[in-house]
Amino acid sequence: MEPAAPIKRRRKGIYLIPNLFTTGTLFGAFYAIVASMNGNFDDAALGILFAMIADGLDGRIARMTNTSTDFGKEYDSLCDMAAFGIASSIVVYAYSLRFLSDYQWLGGKLGGVLAMTYATCAALRLARFNVLAAISGSSKDFFGLPSPAAAAVVVFFVWTAFKYELSGLDVLIPASIITLGAALLMVSSIRYNSFKKLNLTGRMRFLPFVAVIGVLALVSINPPLILLLGFFIYAMSGPAATVVRRLRNKPAPV
Repeated sequence: MEPAAPIKRRRKGIYLIPNLFTTGTLFGAFYAIVASMNGNFDDAALGILFAMIADGLDGRIARMTNTSTDFGKEYDSLCDMAAFGIASSIVVYAYSLRFLSDYQWLGGKLGGVLAMTYATCAALRLARFNVLAAISGSSKDFFGLPSPAAAAVVVFFVWTAFKYELSGLDVLIPASIITLGAALLMVSSIRYNSFKKLNLTGRMRFLPFVAVIGVLALVSINPPLILLLGFFIYAMSGPAATVVRRLRNKPAPV
């Protein structure tokens, strides 16, 4: 009889470095909620921006150091929901959507319904991403607008309006449209470029390097507006590419 194969024991504990960055995402969410409750919407936007940076680094660090775990993936998803779902919906509600209570649609709760719709769509988007990543990996294009990009469009719109001293009531209609539009794009089947194939650790040609420096310099001139425009263009790139593909595949009239 062949000897029984030794049972592999599951390693206890978690990896510190990638989970610290993931915790940074959660910290940014908490900071944004507290700042928006105090009316400091520029600080709230910075909290979401910090969460986006931490979220972009934790996965890359885990892959570079070969420390990816199922625990880390689940923890990352929960922190993403806190930052790009709950916190972002609270920021836009506290700044603008709450003024919809002056209207009697849905008993004056339309603002809360819009914010809740956005948070729900963010949760659905993250759940779908986890399922698709488990089936086919996460290096392919995204289906639906990624939740960090959706949060960037919504929160950086608030940041821009706050910087130019526009009240939440002044931008109530565009804030409502942007919030609902970002929510629907998250749960859509529109393809978006994932940019995960970019090799940031390898060698880079001179012109792309200069382009990156130029983008950073441009952002430094007016961070709220430039970041809003950048992520808004990315959000619109998916529907635009879908329209172009359908026009190309449309059969010519006989």
